[in-house]
Amino acid sequence: MDFGTRKIIHVDMDCFYAAVEVRDNPDLRGKPVAVGGHPEGRGVLTTANYEARKYGVRSAMPVKTALNLCPQLILVPIHFSKYRQESAKVKKVFLEFTDIIQPLSLDEAFLDVTHVTDFSGSASMMAHEIRRRIFDRTQLTASAGIAPNKFLAKVASDWKKPNGQFTLPPSEIPEFIKDLPVGKIPGVGPKTREKMNKHMILTCGDLQKYTITELSGMFGSWGTSLYDICRGVDHRPVSRGGPSKSISIERTFQKDIPNWNGIVEILPSLMEELENRLSKKQRNIQNIFVKIKFEDFQTTTVSKSELKEPNAKNYLSLLEEGFYRESKPVRLIGLGVRLKAPKTNPKTPQLDLF
Repeated sequence: MDFGTRKIIHVDMDCFYAAVEVRDNPDLRGKPVAVGGHPEGRGVLTTANYEARKYGVRSAMPVKTALNLCPQLILVPIHFSKYRQESAKVKKVFLEFTDIIQPLSLDEAFLDVTHVTDFSGSASMMAHEIRRRIFDRTQLTASAGIAPNKFLAKVASDWKKPNGQFTLPPSEIPEFIKDLPVGKIPGVGPKTREKMNKHMILTCGDLQKYTITELSGMFGSWGTSLYDICRGVDHRPVSRGGPSKSISIERTFQKDIPNWNGIVEILPSLMEELENRLSKKQRNIQNIFVKIKFEDFQTTTVSKSELKEPNAKNYLSLLEEGFYRESKPVRLIGLGVRLKAPKTNPKTPQLDLF
């Protein structure tokens, strides 16, 4: 199978927010640390360091749950302005290698270095130098994955975490992908994995035994993408990050939310996640929207032009309309805002910060 000649690097900062806090407060070193909301509220964690993860603590987990798993967990307030400053330093390192950069968040990005001739054109050597420069300038570690496409590069960046890198050359992809657990495929959460396991589908190799028609019958339109992904094929380009057109958060639940009351209960923690993404400079909101994915993978989105303020009342209104379109258990909820196009002066240089 032809995997193309692209050279993609996925760089992922290690426990970014928590790592910044530990760096700035050495007394936290070696202790379980998480960044998130107040334990008496309905807050969730944005990230946790590896010491905390040993106890099962993870990002997007309710604070109360995290403290039950790890009573000695140290909670640190969120300081997004500080994280953005560090992220900007990381982006400057990326720009020393390529301008084909697709940021996924403050702490990770794809880089297309296909046509970069430095380091004899070796993407692995570039990734090593990128990680070295990031640490030199921020005292923070990053992991990297190198592969011919975005899917495999993202999988590879998780292979040697923390503070490592893994290269997946085209010749090794067929053997590597065969044993890759289906949970590594984007979009395969606990519910989907459970459905696959009932069909004895545990790895990408197991998925490869099914035809496109069979996968489409099992997973709808997503089946076509699964057919390619389970073979390590991903043609998506690394797209340069322009001004954000929207800001949103999504959460896939470990267990489906069975009814409307469950959605009402989970909304405050979802809104806290969204608020953490919104900065004062991103308040030029055009309108708000919600996304709901039901247990059978049917998805619906709702937005209204007159609803512009991202508050609980407005989101409840949209969620209620979306939920009662199907009235079925919900596996994913997303909240977001669409932004107005920025007014720019063509004579004024625009700074591309990340």
